[in-house]
Amino acid sequence: MKKFLLLSLVALLGVVSVRAEASHDDHLRRIESCEAILQTFQIRRDTAIPAEVWQRAKAVIIINQFKAGFFLGVQDGYGVIMVKKADGRWSVPVLLNAAEASLGFQIGAKSIESVLVITDATTPRLLFKNRFNIGIDAKAVAGPRAAEVERNRTEILNSPILVYTRSTGLYAGATVKMGHLSRNDKANFVLHNTKYTMPELLYSDWVTPIAEVQPIMNLMQKLAP
Repeated sequence: MKKFLLLSLVALLGVVSVRAEASHDDHLRRIESCEAILQTFQIRRDTAIPAEVWQRAKAVIIINQFKAGFFLGVQDGYGVIMVKKADGRWSVPVLLNAAEASLGFQIGAKSIESVLVITDATTPRLLFKNRFNIGIDAKAVAGPRAAEVERNRTEILNSPILVYTRSTGLYAGATVKMGHLSRNDKANFVLHNTKYTMPELLYSDWVTPIAEVQPIMNLMQKLAP
């Protein structure tokens, strides 16, 4: 029994610690999956983010995670961040790592899809450091649905991060802690065929988007012009 538990623990840790070298196509698939998550959120009536929230958006983070557990919960995944520039245009999508590990008795697995609408211009820059903890480094609350925008309007809409997720148990205004995000410069070098890092990719005017990322940029321009 002890041997079985040890092997299970090693296997779970391997999900986080062992990563194959990802190709350009692998990174494109991550961009496409994040675009699909955002589209799905907006199509579904129960998850659609209200126009009033998008009007306040200074940045958006889309996260795709997989959570598995057997005595040790492992949550691994990736995300994309985009920022709205001073001229109203949205930046190229920049890939992030999204992962955490937590001790505790957990059995099962599920996919967790999240959209984080950032309503101030300074919070995205916190990701320039190696690790950003959602709900700790910046306050995060569950974002309101269309019918909830009028409730606690000031408290909710003035929060730096509004979190929308397809996992259950959240309600508008609830404080959210979701683990950490970290920059993935190596992936972005491959994706954008450049040596520019996150700050230049998000805020500069000299990075030409590759054609394959234009659809997600167009979608954000439509949602939050």
